[in-house]
Amino acid sequence: MIYVKNGSLSFGSQNLFDSINLAFQQDQKIGVFGRNGTGKSTLLKIISGMARFDEGSVDIERYKRIGYMPQEVTLLSEKSVYDETLSVFERFIELEREKAAIEAELEKSTHDTINPDTLERYSALLEECCTHDLALAKERTERILKGLGFSRKMFDQPVQELSVGWKMRVVLAKLLLEDADFYLFDEPTNHLDLPTKEWFLEFLKQGRFGFLLVSHDRHYLDDGCDYILGLERGRAKVFRGNFSAYLKEEEHQRELTQSAYVRQQKEITRKQETIERFRASASKARMAQSMEKQLDKMERVEVDPIMPSLKLTFPPTERPGACVLTVENVRHAFEGNTLFEKVSSIVQRGDKVALVAPNGTGKTTLFNVLTGKYSLQGGKVILGHNVTYAVFEQDQLKSLNPRNTIIEELFQSVPQVQESVIRSFLGSFLFSGDSIQKKISVLSGGERNRVAMVKVLLQKANFLLLDEPTNHLDLYAKEVLLQALQRYEGTMLFVSHDHSFLQSLANRVWELTPEGLHDFKGSYEEYLYYKKSKETPEEDSKAQGASSKQPAPKAADKNAGDPLKKELNSLEQRIAKTEQDIESLNKSFLTIAYGSTEYEKAAQRLKRSQKNLEELTAQWESLSVG
Repeated sequence: MIYVKNGSLSFGSQNLFDSINLAFQQDQKIGVFGRNGTGKSTLLKIISGMARFDEGSVDIERYKRIGYMPQEVTLLSEKSVYDETLSVFERFIELEREKAAIEAELEKSTHDTINPDTLERYSALLEECCTHDLALAKERTERILKGLGFSRKMFDQPVQELSVGWKMRVVLAKLLLEDADFYLFDEPTNHLDLPTKEWFLEFLKQGRFGFLLVSHDRHYLDDGCDYILGLERGRAKVFRGNFSAYLKEEEHQRELTQSAYVRQQKEITRKQETIERFRASASKARMAQSMEKQLDKMERVEVDPIMPSLKLTFPPTERPGACVLTVENVRHAFEGNTLFEKVSSIVQRGDKVALVAPNGTGKTTLFNVLTGKYSLQGGKVILGHNVTYAVFEQDQLKSLNPRNTIIEELFQSVPQVQESVIRSFLGSFLFSGDSIQKKISVLSGGERNRVAMVKVLLQKANFLLLDEPTNHLDLYAKEVLLQALQRYEGTMLFVSHDHSFLQSLANRVWELTPEGLHDFKGSYEEYLYYKKSKETPEEDSKAQGASSKQPAPKAADKNAGDPLKKELNSLEQRIAKTEQDIESLNKSFLTIAYGSTEYEKAAQRLKRSQKNLEELTAQWESLSVG
């Protein structure tokens, strides 16, 4: 449904796209991968119509709707969160208002005074309002807002009072409600916390739409994508499979290319030696010129850059005691509101602790209390024997001197570390050659993050505390950091929203809640499985029993053989089954295109089920009272 034909684009001397040709179908779920600067965001912008190729075209099948979410969007609105999100259906809301106004007019009119044009318009409105059920649209709006982390209380909050991250969630909710045939997502998870990320990933997997997804979250590219679009050196190629399969294929192709490169270099060397010999002979000078021209015309095999292998040796540290950190009944409040209390646990030597919680619960606040940045309001935080710690904070970039070069920054920060070790770390973190002479002031956010992380890792610390260490990093840089931390033998406590990072590092999970800390000993994947298994029985009981608004099934007693009791039991089972059907239908609206034939059929089934539930409940109440 989307066709890119001979697309070319240059910025100065950089050839971003070199006559690329691509075709995307409506059901394809495609992750976009490439190093920073390869044109991922630019390609999405071009397909959306917000930018153009220098040469080439983008053709989109007629009547197909494209939804586009850039990395940053300015949302200016005086409406509440709910009203702003519902404004996607503004046209249907206006139709309902017009219908209500005409109904009020008709009630006041007599048969003789009714305008035929008004009746005709009313008939048209009835037909259109039946096609687009506003009540169902409102239900779907609520479900998506809840999925994106909005509480009921936040529904009424003015959009203009929200942080940038929450505003981006409103933008995302509106986009998902548009029911596009194909979406263009440019790092949509930047402002999402872990629970919301999991919900959004499931939404993408279940959705009956295609998408191009730019993401630095490997979990999304592996679990949510069936194809990978790779961008490199002006080329673009679609690979069938997830990101892990793509990397294996790329490695295989790199090996083949490397072999071809070596063979070609040998051939070039042989020909150059022959040319030099022929030049020395007057009779063969013309032949030498001819061979040189042929050599110049030879298409060179290009070798893709290879990620440097890590050969890090961390500075030696003292061995700490078995107990690295003790936390006893720590609490913290902000402006009278308790963020958390009764936080108690012990970090043992060698632990890799992941601190997780939804945004706004106080993860970073607790982190800052543990590091001493925030003063204790209650409880104790005790470091163990021989513990030396280093901290990476979200605002760690502020600690860099913009006037320094990269190498100067490291020399000044860790003068006790040998220059060879510093250069080795910088090389492993993708800084080599002349790049270490770059000024801090000209570095990108990701590059500054890597410099700041090297500063932390070179401290002689046996305990690392890291708050969102993967911020601003692309997939290559994340992989480098992950490999470095996997080689670190000390103790670690970290905050991260990156699923792959959590799964690869953590051997223990702290889940922060307002009531305290749940300490789970195991990997992040095991923690998620535990959470899911813990929640499932509750969900099953809700599905099997009546809701809080409906009568609860009564336990069997000595009168169970009574016909009335049997009838009541039968009704209770039918009520539970009908509620399950309603819940299932409500969930289906998340993935069915609004206004489609399938949507209308589901809406009709939902109305019938709701009516059936009312009738069954009325029967139950009548019998139970009797």
